[in-house]
Amino acid sequence: MKQTEQQFLNSLEKKLWNAADRLRSTLDAAQYKHAVLGLLFIKYVSDAFDIRRQELKNQFSDETHEYYFDPDDFDSKEKFEKEILSELEQRDYYTEKNVFWIPFEARWKFLQDNNKSAIGGANISIENGNGGKPVKVSSVGGLIDNALDAIERDNPKLKGILNKQYSRLLIDQSKLGELIDLIATIPFLHESLGAKDILGHVYEYFLGQFALTEGKKGGQFYTPKAIVSLIVEMLEPFQGRVYDPAMGSGGFFVQSNRFIQKHFGKIGDVSIYGQEYNHTTWQLAAMNMVIRGLDFNFGKEPANTFTNDQHKDLRADYVMANPPFNMKEWNGEVSDKDPRWKYGIPPKRNANFAWLQHMLYHLAPNGSMGLLLANGSMSSNTSNEGTIRQSLIENDLVECMVALPGQLFTNTQIPACIWFLTKDKKNGINKNGNTLRDRSQEVLFIDGRNLGYMKDRVLRDFKETDIRKIADTFHQWQEGEGYEDEPGFCKSVGFEELKKHDFVLTPGRYVGAPPEEDDGEPFADKMARLTAQLKTQFEKNGKLEKQIRENLVGLGYEF
Repeated sequence: MKQTEQQFLNSLEKKLWNAADRLRSTLDAAQYKHAVLGLLFIKYVSDAFDIRRQELKNQFSDETHEYYFDPDDFDSKEKFEKEILSELEQRDYYTEKNVFWIPFEARWKFLQDNNKSAIGGANISIENGNGGKPVKVSSVGGLIDNALDAIERDNPKLKGILNKQYSRLLIDQSKLGELIDLIATIPFLHESLGAKDILGHVYEYFLGQFALTEGKKGGQFYTPKAIVSLIVEMLEPFQGRVYDPAMGSGGFFVQSNRFIQKHFGKIGDVSIYGQEYNHTTWQLAAMNMVIRGLDFNFGKEPANTFTNDQHKDLRADYVMANPPFNMKEWNGEVSDKDPRWKYGIPPKRNANFAWLQHMLYHLAPNGSMGLLLANGSMSSNTSNEGTIRQSLIENDLVECMVALPGQLFTNTQIPACIWFLTKDKKNGINKNGNTLRDRSQEVLFIDGRNLGYMKDRVLRDFKETDIRKIADTFHQWQEGEGYEDEPGFCKSVGFEELKKHDFVLTPGRYVGAPPEEDDGEPFADKMARLTAQLKTQFEKNGKLEKQIRENLVGLGYEF
């Protein structure tokens, strides 16, 4: 992104967030999140509709265009203008360009023009698209719900996706009206950015801010952008089927889309599949895809991935996920004979290896996957976990392990790692056209615990150079060009060494410590100096201890 574009977006996002947060009133962040993001969605589809509408107007007056309307074909100017207006309301003109048809009562201008009247419970006349019949709304929330109903009714693909709960929000209706006016200030045109770029960016920024505001609960729908970017940069999902069985608000899909654009690939070359149990989060993810113009399959409904798999027959080329860490009581009615448990039955009180095996089950024969798990997954031997891990290694599925620094997540301080697995580590050409060497019986370990920076007192983040350092190391190792073990950071390890360490996959155990800087002082001299310093400190400690004892006796205490 150009610097001017980034500056524009940074300025816009802070202005909008600060203003929106001031309007929050009595609503908690979890409720307010849906109020804001739902309105952002309406703004986007309405803006996209208006842009297409203006294109049509221009075409109707262009003599060289097939849609041209000749004024001489009409008896009067009035009939000509009436015909143009009627033509602009033809749904097919919009759907042919994959633009959602927006009924009159759902268009942003209608909401903005009528939100003040709705506060008093006015009869609001819909002059177009509804026969001029008045619609009774008793609140601004009712006005918005009516708009969402109309959008869903006229666009079956959106059925069940939109969160029509505005009339039930315990928020001052005037505040809701102010929120409409605020979002109306988002410019949908920029000299080099379009509506999809701007509103998509604002949507993602608000997701991140709400995750911070909600704290622990926020992590249920949002994975930090830096971690998502790292996994996407390492897997490079250029084409094929991409699947996330614990998708939250769809961050991996958004970042995959950005990766493809960055490398001049075709968005249509990737098919998106996801699943999410939480209904409102499922809706957020669907809206997130629509705003970016991405086709997707999130199943028929929100559902538990383990007990109601929405993509049973899917074999994906790329699987990426950030499932809940150390999830307890996950199995429900899942049988121990489930075909997904090919490498061992996961423990009932920890879903880490259930998620991992579910993802492997849905991975294509030449597919690759990356998932975040708690650090315990790399070394635990309780409840069959060690056996499953050993089986994964012996079947040559584990390709790379990345240890992450702490404080990356808004919702947990549990140390985390990334597992990268693939079903084929032999010679071949990946989907990006790069020739990969035979990595059979090898695992790359990367220790990234010392990377990143503290962006505030609580959270750590990755710089772009940190992401590149890890991703480039992985790709160089895969391709066999430019890779070298680096003490303290990375090491390529063979099967026999893994076996000696009882199949523990903690990177720190293999990469060792970084080399110390040579300060020019001979070892013998340094040892003599440090020993003399230690002797002096012991002597001082003895004097202090004697003085404390004497003071205690003086106060009448036996010691």
